[in-house]
Amino acid sequence: MQDLPLSIALQGASNLRDLGGWPAADGARVRFGQVFRSASLGRLTAADAETLAATGLRTVVDLRGEPERRHDRSPVLPGVAVHALPIDPSLGTSLRDIAAARDATGEDALELMRRAYAAYALDWAHRYAAMFDLLLQETRRPLLFHCTAGKDRTGFGAALLLAALGVEPEAIRADYMATNRLWQADPEITAALPPAVAGVLLRVHAELLDATFAAIRTAHGSLDSYLTQRIGLDAARRDRLRGALLT
Repeated sequence: MQDLPLSIALQGASNLRDLGGWPAADGARVRFGQVFRSASLGRLTAADAETLAATGLRTVVDLRGEPERRHDRSPVLPGVAVHALPIDPSLGTSLRDIAAARDATGEDALELMRRAYAAYALDWAHRYAAMFDLLLQETRRPLLFHCTAGKDRTGFGAALLLAALGVEPEAIRADYMATNRLWQADPEITAALPPAVAGVLLRVHAELLDATFAAIRTAHGSLDSYLTQRIGLDAARRDRLRGALLT
């Protein structure tokens, strides 16, 4: 796993990677070239657009909230359909408050993110269900999904997809944690945050992912039940997904 994830370098975006290669059950691996994750695509260069075109990309799923999309509009990529599946757990005000409070602590920020992740899984499951619906359609793949930083909403979505495919927990965590070396934060955002808060908000934390899956198990009894009840992945659809994305 040391050469994974397969990162794709762009000039105007970071944290772009192929979800292929991760090991699953019975010796299977996730197919390369089918599903990608990234940060915002709003600053792509012409060369970046060519790089994405070379992947055969057909669909982009944008998980950003409406204000984020207005602030940083995604480019039009020929032959690529964009599906807006906004996830906005109404935490923006709290984030701004923390950024403005110079005495805010890292624990303040971490607690905010714990609540945000629980909301991704339990309040916004319908958005991820819609993304899985797209992934199950052959004509929609290759598919790329992203938010602003490509680390939290996107990170949970990637972890959920890999878990549904039966990918090993160690590999799921490795993909999630790779954001800490692949994402390049906006300098303006970095400068606006108190140092202790920046240390939390500008990174991903394994404990957040662990807590989110624990919340899923508490609410639904098991990940399988959650996938069936909230994501719409019964056994038959999960088999279809694995047939399409595993090799």
